[in-house]
Amino acid sequence: MKTTDAAVLDEPKIHEPTADEVVEPAIEGRPRPTAVGIKDAKIYIDGKFYSEADAKVSVFDHGLLYGDGIFEGIRFYNGRVFRLGEHLDRLWDSARSICLEIPITKQRMTGAVLETIRKNHMRDGYIRLVVTRGIGNLGLNPKQCKTPSVIIIAAAIALYHENMYRKGLTVVTCATRRCSPGALNPAVKSLNYLNNVMARIEADLAEADEALMLNDAGNVAECTADNIFVIKRGQIVTPPVTAGALRGITRSVVFEIAAELGFKTLKADITRHDVFAADECFLTGTAAEIIPVVKVDGRSIGNGKPGPITARIIARFREMTRETGTPIFDQD
Repeated sequence: MKTTDAAVLDEPKIHEPTADEVVEPAIEGRPRPTAVGIKDAKIYIDGKFYSEADAKVSVFDHGLLYGDGIFEGIRFYNGRVFRLGEHLDRLWDSARSICLEIPITKQRMTGAVLETIRKNHMRDGYIRLVVTRGIGNLGLNPKQCKTPSVIIIAAAIALYHENMYRKGLTVVTCATRRCSPGALNPAVKSLNYLNNVMARIEADLAEADEALMLNDAGNVAECTADNIFVIKRGQIVTPPVTAGALRGITRSVVFEIAAELGFKTLKADITRHDVFAADECFLTGTAAEIIPVVKVDGRSIGNGKPGPITARIIARFREMTRETGTPIFDQD
């Protein structure tokens, strides 16, 4: 493995709790009656709230026509929005990268996110925050789009069934390569997700839970909607952003948790061999949270069960999501 950054700490002593005690999804998987899973949902579009049936954008919006726009997926737990500031910072970074002027301030955006959750009478769920280039003509030039649109959707979400958090995922390597930073930088969370969608199709065709994406150098980049971590001899390793990995918010939380628990972390180029030979493996993402991987390309990871370090990280993550975040409702 080629090291790119991050300090290496002394190898910790590992306490091994049973994974079943701590690996629980934050929101249960169950059938949803509507697209967002909320009765009488209210969706924010450009300063106004609409019912799910009436929430519409123009067919001439370049977000629809060209995938020209950006987004963030944000979780809220127990009446608090988790890492809202970090998500908005990344949204503004994405906007700056594609020369998109977000039409409201971060302060107003924070207020709009919180009000959307309150309008939907929720304490736990998921926010999809979208900023499109706005309405233009059928030409590609973004100068034709005068006013970007802001859309905020509150939803109930369960990316994976709760059993998968206990038993772990099966992953396959897909033929679709991660976009090169020289073409479309993966650091930008753009509305153009076709690269990921094509990889997701490969996972579905292989009847796998997720797909592992490589970069043009043949190194591991990430999965279709998640960062990947491997653990070997107590060391936690994840690909660097230069390999095509998104600078994930949950990824950053894992670094904090690992330091707190005394585990050494490393950002380094890794290959499929490193994944196959890992003692443990897990994925991270706002929607997925932290979820174990137990099989990749037919090879069992470790003993084929969620590992003890993964279990400890998930347990601490659960505590953080319950106890920290931006309050949605007024605090007494």
